[in-house]
This record gives sequence, C-alpha cells and structure tokens, in this order.
Amino acid sequence: MITRDLAAEQGLPSNPEAERFVLGSILLDDSQFVEIAGDLRAEDFSLEKHRRIFLRMVDLHERGERIDRVTIANELMKQNQLESVDGLGYLVSLDDGLPRIVNLESYVRIVKDKAILRELIMASQKTINRCMLGTEDPAEILAGAEESLLRLGDTNAKNDLVNPRQILDDFEGGANTFLDPSKRVKGMSTGFVRFDEMTGGLHKGELFILAARPSMGKTALALNMAQYAATALEKTVAVFSLEMSKESLLTRMVCAEAMVDQQRFRAGYLNQDERMGLSAAMSKLMRAPLFVDDTAGTNLMDIHAKLRRLKSQNGLDLVVVDYLQLMSGGGRRYENRNQEVSAISRGLKLLAKELDVPMLVLSQLSRAPETRQGDHRPQMSDLRESGSIEQDADLVAFIFREEVYKPDREDLKNRAELILAKQRNGPIGRVNLAFLKQFTKFANPTGADDVEPAE
Repeated sequence: MITRDLAAEQGLPSNPEAERFVLGSILLDDSQFVEIAGDLRAEDFSLEKHRRIFLRMVDLHERGERIDRVTIANELMKQNQLESVDGLGYLVSLDDGLPRIVNLESYVRIVKDKAILRELIMASQKTINRCMLGTEDPAEILAGAEESLLRLGDTNAKNDLVNPRQILDDFEGGANTFLDPSKRVKGMSTGFVRFDEMTGGLHKGELFILAARPSMGKTALALNMAQYAATALEKTVAVFSLEMSKESLLTRMVCAEAMVDQQRFRAGYLNQDERMGLSAAMSKLMRAPLFVDDTAGTNLMDIHAKLRRLKSQNGLDLVVVDYLQLMSGGGRRYENRNQEVSAISRGLKLLAKELDVPMLVLSQLSRAPETRQGDHRPQMSDLRESGSIEQDADLVAFIFREEVYKPDREDLKNRAELILAKQRNGPIGRVNLAFLKQFTKFANPTGADDVEPAE
C-alpha cells in the first residue's frame, strides 16, 4: 500500500515549496499559526520532516510558548528528531529571506488540496488491494470504499462560528417565526398524540433510544412509528433490522395496518374482510417511501454508506435501527464489549447529526428489572453493556407493560407505558399507550389520563 512517507518518491501529488512557505511564514510570525492550524493537520504535509516540524509547532502552541527557529530546534532535539529534519540549517532556510506572504491562504489551500488527492489515491489503492486479495465479501469492500470516499468528500466542509443575527438570517421564516412557537417547525410526528405533545416529535439530528426487556414490544413500537411516518406523512424512512428478516417485518406491518391477527394470517384462516384489508394495507405500503435492510451483524460503516446513498437518491427523513447490541464495531478492535458499544452509540449520534435526520435506535435492557422487587419499571442504569448510551442519547424512553409480570390481572390487559427517562429539551414522565398484542400494534389510549408526570 502507498503511504504518505513515500509521497515524493512515488510521484504522488505534492507541493513541497508551498509547505515550506507555510512553515516559514509561521516562523516569521507565529501569530499566524492559529489560523493555519485550523485548516491544516500534520498529515496534510507530504514530507515527513515537514510533518515533524509542524507537530513541534503544535506542542509549543499548546504550552503557550513562542514558535521560532530556536524553540522549534529545541523541541526537535528533545524528541531526537533534529537530524531527521536535516538539522538547524534546514530550519533556517525555511524563513531565511522569506518576505511576509500576504496571500498565505492560497498556499494553505495548495497544501490541503494535494493532501486530499493523496488521500483519494491511498483510499483507492486500499480498495484495489482488498479486491486483489479476495478474502472479503465484495459487498463489504464496496461499503468500505463508499464510506472512505464519502468521508473524503466531507473534508472541506467546515462550520464557522456564527452570531445570533446570522442564526436568524439562516432560520426559515426569520425572527418572527423563531419567536412564535405556533409557526416553528416541530419534529416529525410519531402518530402517538401524548408522546408528540411531550417531545415535539422526533427532531432532526437527535438520537432517540427506545429500550425494553424482550417481548415488551420495542420492535412493534418502532415499526409503528416508521410506518406512520412513511404512509401517513410520506416521509422517507430507512429501517435496519439486525434480528428479523425483511419478510417478517413486512408481515408485521401489513397485519398492523390491516388490523389482522398475525396468528390467523400465518395459519391462513382468513375471512373475506380480512383478505380485503390485507390487500389494501399491502397496496398502501407498496406506495410508501419505506426501505428495509435485514443484513445481520451490520456495522456503523455499512449503515453510513447505505444511508448516504439513499439520501442522495431518495432523500431521508427517519432512520430506525433494531437493535444496538446486535451491531458490530467493524474492523477496529476494542478491549471489551463496553468500549465497542460506546463507540457504536457515539457513532450513531454523530451520524444523526451529519445526515440531519432523527435516529431511532432500539436497545436491550439488562435483567435488573426482572429481579427488582416491587416495581419492575426500567431505569437508566438498566441500559445494557454501556453507560455511554444514555450520555449520547437526546431522548431515552422505556416500554413497560405490567401485564407481563402480572398476567392474571384483567385490568392490566392491553395497557402499556412509554417512560420518558431522559429528554434534553423537554420534560420527563410517562405516556400511557394501548398495546393490541394480536396485531403487534400500539395505539393511542381512549382514557383521559394519558400522561403521568415524572416522580
């Protein structure tokens, strides 16, 4: 594989003179370092000696010391690197006789552009090497190639600091809309009235963790939300199911839409009305912009590549992942599963922000609610395998159905709670829902006491 160290020898795109001018300008006036360091990384320099000099500049700046020939030479000597950069004579040559460069940004841009070209060549070379070895699945190689190239496309995307006036200028509708809650764009509705009232719906760029013990209905609730967004709101929805097949998911959605008992559907004992309802439900789903992926053991890189492709082709409004603990961390090695889940959780949050879509991610809970005496309602500490899940999430909700623990109580039949345990931008509390088990469908309750405040 081609490395950056061999950039010059291999004839890769580079401009050592532009690099020299950038480093020399910093030695002439170290006040320029802050602006340059905001655009360049050490890896952007094609020559190893230039990277080492730049890194020593970073060290000096972080300690608040001056950056000049003497201090850089001293830093290099501490690291036993002075000879590797061709000695003090080379440092002197960087700024010796160099006038103050007015258009330094142009030289910085040249260095950056050449670095991007080298990165593109190396990413392509890596893909070629993987193809030549032929030890991986072609789909994995393709996903890796898409991911690396798409990330390179984002290299130049930078957000600057903005003041309130700029925020309002960019806000759709301006200051009047920003200050009027009735006119502000809310999050995406889920179809569950009380939940939407407490949260404002699912907001772009936010990570929503929906957790529950097995058989509580977390997949059903997530599919209900996804189905509502795709059919009623005509939003583009992507569902990644790491546990169930796409045929099983479609069966659930069709039966829930048609209000047909799944057991009767699987057994084939259907009357004429049920068949007509299923046909209408299927027709409705076929028109919906709903996309399903049932690849087992998928990782964050695969999801990222597929979502970027979907967004460019069809747009994207909501992502559902079922479920977090079945995801893998990709090719990177971790010391333990906790670290891997933490990395996945953080990656999903960053992905939601990057794609500017709500990310609904399902999560398993530990067995703690089962062993807890008295109240079996889940708590934040019950999130399985990583404490960072609650830290990364903007909203954490638990599904709780007391009838699972007390099956003899008729008054608990079809009753469910959605416990909002964390919400960055709103209240916490409990939302009462109805659970129609035979249809694997949640619904809005008919009672007046739909919301209970947090204790």
